Amino acid sequence: MSSGPKTTSTTAIDAMSFARKTRQAGLRRLVLPSALLLAALGCLSAVPAHAQDIETAPSFVDDFTSFNRERWYVSDGWTNGSHQNCTWSKKQVSLSDGALSLSFEKGKTKDREFACGEIQTKQRFGYGTYEARMKTDTGPGFNAAFFSYIGPSDKQPWDEIDFEILTKDTSKVQVNAYIAGKGKNEKLVDVPGGTDRAYNDYAFVWQKDSLRWYVNGQLVNTITDPAKLPSHAQKIFFSLWGSDTMKSWMGAFADPGRKVSLQVERVAFTALGQPCQFPESLACTIK
Repeated sequence: MSSGPKTTSTTAIDAMSFARKTRQAGLRRLVLPSALLLAALGCLSAVPAHAQDIETAPSFVDDFTSFNRERWYVSDGWTNGSHQNCTWSKKQVSLSDGALSLSFEKGKTKDREFACGEIQTKQRFGYGTYEARMKTDTGPGFNAAFFSYIGPSDKQPWDEIDFEILTKDTSKVQVNAYIAGKGKNEKLVDVPGGTDRAYNDYAFVWQKDSLRWYVNGQLVNTITDPAKLPSHAQKIFFSLWGSDTMKSWMGAFADPGRKVSLQVERVAFTALGQPCQFPESLACTIK
């Protein structure tokens, strides 16, 4: 968030809280009956019992050479609330140039003038290393995000771990966590070279006693307070959306007159205690 070098305005915090509340109230998350969920998960990761208190789906790497519909659910036909000026549309989710592309463009859908893209995993993940390699577009009024989330629509408390790039300022990324619906853990961190000029690596490592965020392999934020650590398995999301109303946080939206995109070259989850899955993985170098 760019309300200050490393601080967050009260107005912006209120706006973010409103956005998250509408996520819970208005968004129809994909919910699988417990029997189907267990069947979809198959066997859980073989993580040592002393290290893993939250059940998790297995480790995976996805480079989007194809779209795995068993792993990913595409949001389509609704919005997260009145703050969002676009409707989720499957037409804004595609594979191009060796990457997943989530787009935002003009196109009337229901009561909105724009369409936008989001995907989410069908499975839930616990302690481990979460990584994404992605590149954003530019422009005020947009939020390009990589995050994990679970909430009331899944009959769970609201826990969330975020990387949010407000593309009004592509030199920064905001890291954040919501625990049982309580946030105010925001921090703006630098992205050398910018989020839009090249692919950058974003990762967070979630353990029972800590939560750490990394940008291009560099540690940028740590939480160790037990009251600020998630305790429920979460789904992984990527999204790109716009807002006409959240000006203090995202900037004043203006129709870009073109398609705006978020590109994701790779995403991976490595369960705690499991070996790293590709040479560049943060899980290969940290403990």
